[in-house]
Amino acid sequence: MVKKWTETYTVQSVDADFQGNCRWSALLSILQRAADRHVEALGISRDEMIHQGMGWMLITLGLDMKRIPRDMETMDVETWSKGAKGALWHRDYRITNSDGELLGEARSVWALVDIQKRKILRPSMFPYEVPVVHEAVGEALHKTVLPEGVQLTEAYSHLVRYSGIDPNGHLNNARYADLCFDALDEAELQEGRVKGFRITYHHEARLRDNMVIKRSVSENNTVYILGTSPEGTNFFEAAIVREP
Repeated sequence: MVKKWTETYTVQSVDADFQGNCRWSALLSILQRAADRHVEALGISRDEMIHQGMGWMLITLGLDMKRIPRDMETMDVETWSKGAKGALWHRDYRITNSDGELLGEARSVWALVDIQKRKILRPSMFPYEVPVVHEAVGEALHKTVLPEGVQLTEAYSHLVRYSGIDPNGHLNNARYADLCFDALDEAELQEGRVKGFRITYHHEARLRDNMVIKRSVSENNTVYILGTSPEGTNFFEAAIVREP
C-alpha cells in the first residue's frame, strides 16, 4: 500500500506569472493533483467515489514556500494522509526540486461529503483503507484566518463564469488564489516576495455567483482577503504573507 505519494511536475509557461515564477494558484492545483493521484494509487478511483456518492471537500489549506519554483523548473510533491481527527481528514505535503532542495511545505484539512446532500460524512463511512503516516510539516491548521477587528475595504467584484467551474459544479479551489492575488496592486506584486498563503473555504461559489473581494492594508507583512456575496454570504477568507 502506498503510504506516501510523489508527483513530479515541471512548471509550464501557462503556470508562470509575469515574473516567470509559478503562480500560487498553479501550486494549489499541483497539490490537488498529487492528492488525487495518491487516492487513485490506493485503488480508489474518482468514478468509484462518485458511484459511492462521496467526494472530498477542501476545508482549509496553508502553504509556506522557501522559494517559488520558476518556469520550466521540475518539482517533486510528496504527500501523505495523517488520518482523521473528528470529522475531518488531514493531509500534508512537501515540495522539493530535482536536487532535493526543500522548496515548501503545506498542510490541509478535508471533509468527506455526500455529493448529493452536500453533507459531511463520518470518516468511518469511508469504505476504503487509507494508510496513516504520523509525520507533520507544522502545527495543525485552524479554520479562522482573519484576525478579529481587521479592517477591510472592497478591492473589486468577480462574477463566477465558465472558466472557473470544475466538474463538481463550483469554482475550483485553486482559482481562489488568483482572486486573492488580483486584489494586490502593481507595487505589491513586483516588490518583495510572498512566502505564505492560507485559505479557508466557507461556502461553495457556483456559476453566476457574484463575489465581492475585500482586502486589508498590509499588517505585519500580511494582507488579509475576504470573499463574500453582496448579501453577505462568506465564501472564503485568506491571508497572503510576505517576507519582512
